[in-house]
Amino acid sequence: MKLAFSTLGVPGLPITDVVRLAATHGYHGVELRVHPEEPVHPGLDGTARAGVTAAFEAAGVEILGLAGYTRVAAPGEDGPVLAEIRGLLELARDLGAPHVRVFPGADAGGGTPDADAAAARRLGTAAEYAADLGVRVLLETHDSHRTGSDVIRVLGPVGHRQVGALWDVMHTWLGGEQPSASYAALAPFLGYVQVKDIASAEDTAPLPLGAGVLPLTECVELLSREGWDGWLCWEYEKRWYPSAAPLEGLLDAGREHLARLLNESA
Repeated sequence: MKLAFSTLGVPGLPITDVVRLAATHGYHGVELRVHPEEPVHPGLDGTARAGVTAAFEAAGVEILGLAGYTRVAAPGEDGPVLAEIRGLLELARDLGAPHVRVFPGADAGGGTPDADAAAARRLGTAAEYAADLGVRVLLETHDSHRTGSDVIRVLGPVGHRQVGALWDVMHTWLGGEQPSASYAALAPFLGYVQVKDIASAEDTAPLPLGAGVLPLTECVELLSREGWDGWLCWEYEKRWYPSAAPLEGLLDAGREHLARLLNESA
């Protein structure tokens, strides 16, 4: 498996520094948070996009994916949702990123049949454009659809290879789903896996990998046993928890922890 980290852990950091961190600390790739407050967002012109691509290529570091915030199960018209996904897909194409992340984001009613249907309809439409661009849209286990069983209610009806799943191990755990059940549901659709650690369900501030309660060992063992050979991406959510320790000082230990889990499960 390849290892990456998310720029959610280093909010606002210039791309040259992001690339330096990945190369210096032995990560194969980076998941880029896509937002106007970050260096990478759909508003970038062609020159800026080319500069981002060149910086990663020069360092031999891959852009794993673009973490967008489109809410595909949200109420409202399809048009604005599809336009937002289209912008993410075009940015991913220009940067050479194979994946874009979207959220479910249904309203307070949660994963209702209407929300599921809206998400499936929008993703099905986006899939054709994604196929033309060679990019895959991944629906994250998150918010209104935090378990694998929630997400496959959407992905099953879509049935397109360019639409898959991003398994966030914290959210499936918070949803009460065992890793084996999450994997069984998501395996046919799985794009990559986000790992992290927290103190408890009540305290989700980011901790160094291995210092919390999430079943990382079980998840990695399961993935290895099933022969899955994709990406593990450490999403350290410092953007939402400014008092958390800086990610830069944790990157070596985090990589070593994941490597140890991979070796032990081999």
